[in-house]
Formats: sequence, C-alpha cells, structure tokens
Amino acid sequence: MAKQRSDSSGFINAEQAADQLGVSRATLYAYVSRGLLRAHPVADDSRRHRYARGDVAELAGKRRRGRKPVDIAKSTLDWGMPVLESGITLIRDGQLYYRGHNAVALADQASLEEVASLLWDLPGFRKFSVSSPALPDGWRALKKHYATIPVIEALLPLFAIASEDGETGIWQQDETRLAAGAARLLGALFACVTGQDAGRYPLHMQLARAWGLDAVGADLVRRALVLCADHELNASSFTARCVASTEASLRMAIIGGLAALSGGLHGGMTERIETAWQALDPRDMATQLRRQLAAGVEFPGFGHPLYPAGDVRAKALLELIEPEFLMAADISETMTALTGKAPGIDFALVAMRRYLELPEGAAFCVFALGRAVGWIAHALEQRRQGQLIRPRAVYVGSEPK
Repeated sequence: MAKQRSDSSGFINAEQAADQLGVSRATLYAYVSRGLLRAHPVADDSRRHRYARGDVAELAGKRRRGRKPVDIAKSTLDWGMPVLESGITLIRDGQLYYRGHNAVALADQASLEEVASLLWDLPGFRKFSVSSPALPDGWRALKKHYATIPVIEALLPLFAIASEDGETGIWQQDETRLAAGAARLLGALFACVTGQDAGRYPLHMQLARAWGLDAVGADLVRRALVLCADHELNASSFTARCVASTEASLRMAIIGGLAALSGGLHGGMTERIETAWQALDPRDMATQLRRQLAAGVEFPGFGHPLYPAGDVRAKALLELIEPEFLMAADISETMTALTGKAPGIDFALVAMRRYLELPEGAAFCVFALGRAVGWIAHALEQRRQGQLIRPRAVYVGSEPK
C-alpha cells in the first residue's frame, strides 16, 4: 500500500506525523484524544485526517526535551506510568477487562450484583442482593428537600446521612459480613437515587420499576451499570483507595468516590453534555457543531486517551440506542467526522437517559451506582495490601530563607 502524500499547504498525514513524533499510529490518536494535537479532517474523505506541520514539530520538540525525574513525576499523574499494583481491572489494546473477563461480554448478560461478586473477590460469597439500611428518622423529608437541587450535588450529602458503616470495626470481620455491609451501602445509594427501599430483585430491575421502564429499558440500564462498574485508577477510584489506605471505613471510601465523581471532568461530565445537548437545534445541528468547533468549543464527552479507536463501553450502549434515537446518532457521527474523536461513556449515558426518558440526573446516578461497586473493590484491595498511599510533592515554591 502506497504512503499518503503530504499536503503542500502545511499539513502532513497520520503516518508522517507518527514518524516525526517517533510513536505508533495508536499513540498519535491518543495524543489527539488528550488534546495534545489537533486532527483536521480531509475535505474529500471525512474518515482521514491531517495534522499541521508546526503543531507536530512543536509536540516533537517537547518530547525531545528530556525525561527528568520531575517531568516523570508530573506525567505519572496525567495518564502516565502505573503508580500501584491492582488485580481488578485491565485496559489493554482498546479493551476493558474485569479480573480477566471482557467487560463488554459481561454486559451482555451479567447483573451488577454478579459483577460485584467478581470484582470484590470475596471467597465463599459469590452471590448477594442489595439490601436496605435502617434509614434515620426524617431522612425521607430531607430527600424531598434535596430533590429541588441537581442530583449531582444532592447525592453525596444524602448518602452520608442514609448510609451506615459498611463493616464493624476496622476491617477485621469475616468476608461474608463485610460483603453484606457493602450490599447495605449499595442499598443506601439506591435509596438516595430513587427515594425507595431496596428489595431483593437485581438492582437494574428495581431501577426499572422506580423509573417505569419496560424489559428493554431495564436491560439497557443493566448493561450501563455493568459497564460503569470499574475503570482502573480513575480519579474517583484512586480517591476511594486513598481513603481506604488510612483505615477509614467502606462508607468513607464511597463518600470520597462520590466527591471525586461529581467533578466536571469525571461523572459531572454528564451534566455538561446535557447542557450542550439542550442547546442544539436538531434541525440544523451539524452547522451548529461546526460553528462551535470553529470558535474553539467542542461538544463535551468525546475522545478518551485510553481508547484511541473509541470507547468500547460507549459503543456497546450506543449500538442499542442509535438505531432508535437518531439525535444521538447525528451528534455522534458529526463530532467524530469533524474531530476524529469517538463518543465516551458519559455521552452514551446521557443518550440512554434521553432515549429512555429517565429523570434529569439519571445518567449521573447510573454512573454512581455502577462505579460504587468498583470503589468498594478498590477499597478492599487497598486494605489487603496494608499500605498508606502517601506520594511526595515536587516543591516549586520559594526556597527557605
């Protein structure tokens, strides 16, 4: 196959850009997803992209400036080198695995409870159902009060009040009781989302009942919960591990995870997508998106550094939504054609929320309910390792006088 020719107007093709940077094509696409390099679509072929020579040269220069210890430390915290050992989740070659099991394949049939049993790795306790804690007096009245503010802000304070310690003592009980405590914590989070007590049925069926969904809708929610269960050392899971490493309770680890998840660069991205989606006119959406991009404003929720070829979680959900929900398909296809970036899980959750006509904030709630399983898994693993997470800072302030 002949190499593509460079563009005399100051652009080069993907192969030439990768060669100049000394990286693979996959890494080049990862740079684009991370915002380190801009991909420009080719006018006569939207599937191909070109790169400005000056931008590539500038990035190559940054890569050549050496790898000092201080630079390595900085990059470690920004999609860089692994910082600790974990046997929970693997992301490799654009695929996601839970303890060696393909997460997308699990989403075809497994419930969140079954995935929790896998991720928590508690021998002798392979099946459980979410159970309700004893909610304190006045909690339901408080739930009605918090219903007047965005769920992304209400979920954490409601959970802090509704939940009880997920274990007795400092992690020194048998694994069956520990898992039962974790199940109560999931039940408390379910109560915060729906205002109802958790029952014995799988969580997705209980959510379907609370939200008035049919069997098809319930199955879509089940898939979303499973695909959100864990994602390696994302910000919220790392926060949960840090909390657990201090010998704080599972409850406190989940509170830490919820706080991190609410940020606009994490689970709070769903709220940003909702706002951007609401502003679009479906009659002239493509033109609006082009104008926004020309002004330097991208539609949020596209591109992921760990999935250069596209987020497999989002693809698994959108495949079931887009044929029926053309607005989601139009936004996705237009953004991918204009930027070369594929939709991420946050976009897929919002698309599902709108397709199923769920309450506002439900995309974030599904994310939180699913990811709570991962927070618990990381907290358990960190406590088994018995090590306090205490990195050092690179001091760049004034020197002592």
